[in-house]
Parts: sequence; structure tokens; C-alpha cells
Amino acid sequence: MPAASRTLCFALVAALVFTPLLAAEKASPTSPDDPTGASLEALLAGEFALQSGRLDDAAQAYLDAARQADDVALAERATRIALLAKDDKRAAQALDLWRKQGGEGLNLAAAEAVLAIRRGNEREARKHLTELLQTPGDAGWRQALGVLSGGARDPKQAARLLDKLVDSGRIPNKLQAWLAFGGLAQALEQPELVERIVAEVVERFPGEARVGLLRASQLRENGKTDEARKLLESLAAQAGDDAELRRAIADEYHRMADYAAAEAVLAKGPQDDQSYSLRAALLAQAEDKTSLARLYDELRARSSDPDPQRRLLLGQIAEFLERYDEALAWYRGVPGGGQRWSARLRAANVLHELKRGDEAYKSLRELQSDASADDEARRDAYLLEASLRSKDDDATGEMEAFARGLAAFPDDPEILYARGLSWERRDDIPRAEADLRKILVAEPDNVAALNALGYTLADRTTRYQEALQLIERARTAEPDNAAIIDSYGWVLYRMGRKEEALVELRRALTLQKDAEIASHVGEVLWSLGRKDEARKYFEQARKIDPDNRSLKRALEKTGA
Repeated sequence: MPAASRTLCFALVAALVFTPLLAAEKASPTSPDDPTGASLEALLAGEFALQSGRLDDAAQAYLDAARQADDVALAERATRIALLAKDDKRAAQALDLWRKQGGEGLNLAAAEAVLAIRRGNEREARKHLTELLQTPGDAGWRQALGVLSGGARDPKQAARLLDKLVDSGRIPNKLQAWLAFGGLAQALEQPELVERIVAEVVERFPGEARVGLLRASQLRENGKTDEARKLLESLAAQAGDDAELRRAIADEYHRMADYAAAEAVLAKGPQDDQSYSLRAALLAQAEDKTSLARLYDELRARSSDPDPQRRLLLGQIAEFLERYDEALAWYRGVPGGGQRWSARLRAANVLHELKRGDEAYKSLRELQSDASADDEARRDAYLLEASLRSKDDDATGEMEAFARGLAAFPDDPEILYARGLSWERRDDIPRAEADLRKILVAEPDNVAALNALGYTLADRTTRYQEALQLIERARTAEPDNAAIIDSYGWVLYRMGRKEEALVELRRALTLQKDAEIASHVGEVLWSLGRKDEARKYFEQARKIDPDNRSLKRALEKTGA
């Protein structure tokens, strides 16, 4: 999938599969102290293979370089690439070399655990996970969390390992750690394990409000929303002026689609622009214009001489309330600072809503040519113009706006990316590909473009091997990115590797609850004949975003 995001996100789990890949320093080949001099050819071959998305070849080349140079950093890099390529044989060789060259610490233990999990040796995996969990500080248990969430072959395997770790008392006696592993159990859809962890946390940390949050989340996941609400109400009464706790409680209400309750929790206690913005977003999501109007009036009453940020917020609320004249006045009243350019862009959008399209486009042209504006604002003016032209069904005007933007900002990746996605929506795949490839000519490691092009080729053509190589390059840079993992799973599905695809897509959904990912899981399950299970994921996707394009296509294709 090209990208995914959420308006409100207070997730318990931050799953990090691996720490970022370490680039080996390259000294001059003529230097007597250069450990990579003898392995320069292998290093170059490895980098070339990596840039081509050929992870197996890259793993072998880096392994050769590490052997020739006797360099621990290269051995570590070879291990990471081999694990990413799911090449267990080379990963074992690289790990052995890494150990022999003096490798130690958390990264090595995490890699050992991942390889043991891949090989189905869960006893060995638990040994390395225990080593991580017993490391002082937070880095160890966070590594273990990442291994379980990203290294396991499927959710059941991860759940078995976590269950054993809980049984043996290996989880550190830290509230944050227990909450994180409880969140992982929820993401793995293991209610019994969540129940055990909740009971353990309650016993270890009595009276801690955040423990109640985990319990409320569990009740919500089990469909016991009335019980969850009662618990959240009691937690809100205890929250006092703890803004972080209030936001977490609001997030639980948000997950139940009870936006009014979420806003009411945030309304208690001291208010600032962040809390006002969150409250406005919740009420907008609930389409509760009556309450949003009250918030608008409250904000106006408390803002005798509002600063630029507050004026911008008032303008946004007025715009949502369709009080376009008031919104325009607020935006035009932003005197300067960084908010000035956002206000000018929003003002153009309001003019368009007021059916004053000529004025909207004139104001955008003025911003585009305003030498005092920063480059980002000027570029965004071209992007907004293209978007508004698209709303007007003016395809010619949309493309002309993109063209002028690229004349002013040659090969700008944001404009090329937006135009590429526009071509894709029109089913003009050759032109979409051309724009995304232009980005990659200037920025070969642009992860968004690599993923978008790979996904497009996988989804809209039969060039699966090429798509796989592009996605592999993106995956190398960001191995725990849910959107990229989804793309990887999708191209595996398109290549007929359905069981492998299902593992990756489930992992992506564990990391991020997203309608497109859920619909992909559903389609793969349907193709495997597991139709009842597939319907559950289609329903999950529908609850998240009923208008999602991938969901509609999957339902049409399957007849579900």
C-alpha cells in the first residue's frame, strides 16, 4: 500500500523489528588500516544488489565482504540482510561469523532469537529472548517486543512464545513493559493471553490507572463495551489534571467510535491549543456540529486577541462548520509567522467552497509567485491547486497545475508523487510509473516512491518480479513499516505465494489497523477457501473505512 495514517494514535506498542542497518565506513583502498580494502569488490557487489532489490545476492556479497575483511560491522550487516531476505542458511553463517569476530550485545541476541524462531526452535528463541528481557534498562525488553511482533512466522507462534515468557516470570517488573506486551497480545488477537497479562499487571501494580486502561481495552476487544465504558468512566474520574492519561482514555473511547465521550474527557482539566485541536477533530469525526459550534463559541470567548495559532484553529473549525465567511476572516486575520502560509492555503480552499473559484485560483497563483513565501508553502500551493482542479473535474487544469509546479520546482518529489498517484487513479499506469521513476532517478532511496511504485506494479500489472525488487529495497530501509509489509504481502499473493503472503499481511495488520491491509488479509483468506474468516476481516475493514478503494475491489472480486 502507498501510505496509511491515523488522526489520533496513542498506541501501546511500538514494534521495532531491528535497529537501523549500520552502514560500514569505507576508507581508501590504499590505506593500510582499512579493514574493507580487501573486500571492496564484494562490498560494491552487495550495495548494487541491495539497490536492485536482490536481497539474496546482497546477503551473500556482504557475507563474502565480512569474511575477507574480518570486520564485525559487515558481519552484522550481512546477518540483517539475510534475515530480511528470509535466507536462514546465510543468516546462520553470518551470525556465526559475527560471533567469532567478537559480536555481542542486544543486536546479536535479537538476531539469534529471530533466526531460532524462523527455524521453529522455540526453546532456543526463548533463551535469547530471556537474555534480552534480563538486560538492565528498557532497550532489552523493547528489542524482545520487536522480535515477537516482527520475527515470528505467524501470530500463534508469537503468542506461544509470549505465553511461555509470562509463565516463567521473564517480563521485567516495569509497568510500561507489561502494558506493551499486553498491547502486543491484543494485536495478536489472543484474548486469553491478554486476560492473563491483565491479571498479572493488576496484581503487580495495584491502583495504577494505566492498568485499568489495558483492562478496558481488553473488554472492548471482547465486545464487552458496556463494561469497558464503566471502567473508563471511573478512570476519567481519577485522571485529574493528568493530560497524558486523559488522552489515553480518550483514545479508548475513540476506538469504540464514541467520539462524544472522548471529547468530554479531553474537555476536563487545563486546555491548550493541542487539547482544543484534538477536541475539534473528535467532534468533526463524529459530525457533531452542534457540539463543535459550542466549542467554537467557547474558543472565541476565551480569545479576546487570539494569537496566529488560535486564529488558524478557529478558522479550521469555522470551515468545518461551513461558516465559510467567518473562516475566511479568521484565515485572513493571521498576521504572520509560520501559520501565515497555512492560513493562506486554507483561505484559498474556503474561497473554492464559497464557489469563488476564480478568486481561489488567483490567490494560489499569488502565493506561488510570492518570493517572501517559503518554498514549502509555494510548492503546496501548486499541490492544492491541482487538488481543487480535480474536485472541479478539470483534468486538464489539474495536470497543468502539476506542470507549472514542476517548472518552478523541477523534479520535486512531492509533486511527482502526487501526480503519479493521480495517474494511477485514472488507470494510466505507464504515466504513474514514469513519475515515480523520476523520483527514484534523483533519490534512489526514496522509500515512499519505492513502495508506491512496487505496490502499483504488483496491484495493476503482472510485472511481479520487478515489483518485488522495488518493495524489497523499501523493506530494507524500513523493515517494520506496516505499509511496506502490506505491499510485500500483496506482491507475494499476486505471485501465488498465498500462505507466505498471509503471514506478512497479518503482521502488517498487527502493526497498524488499516482498512486496506484488512481487506488484503480478507482477500487472501477468501482465495484460500477460508471464507468465514475472510468475512471477519472484510467487516473489520468496513468499520475502519467503508469507502476504501481496496475494500470495494476485494468485495466485488470475491462476491463477499
